[in-house]
Amino acid sequence: MEPKSYTYILFSQRNGTLYIGVTNDIIRRVTEHKEKRIPGFTQQYGVDKLGYFEEYNDIRLAIQREKELKGWTRKKKIALLEASNPQWKDLFFELQ
Repeated sequence: MEPKSYTYILFSQRNGTLYIGVTNDIIRRVTEHKEKRIPGFTQQYGVDKLGYFEEYNDIRLAIQREKELKGWTRKKKIALLEASNPQWKDLFFELQ
């Protein structure tokens, strides 16, 4: 059985900058974003709060979903996040 994979959405603040990514270790990856260990977009714009994630048993499905979500409009991405996380809580702290 393959390890779990995740597609996730990070945000900077409510209705702020969004970032969509994929990982096989969501706690490690979000920690890297929070500690600014990932140079680039998330570091530059302070995007480090976990707003939404989906779990998969196949990394290919997680990557496919990441590509799908990246093609969505901003409005649709926000609606997805708010449907499961209307308070825009940082879900990272609920994973531990």
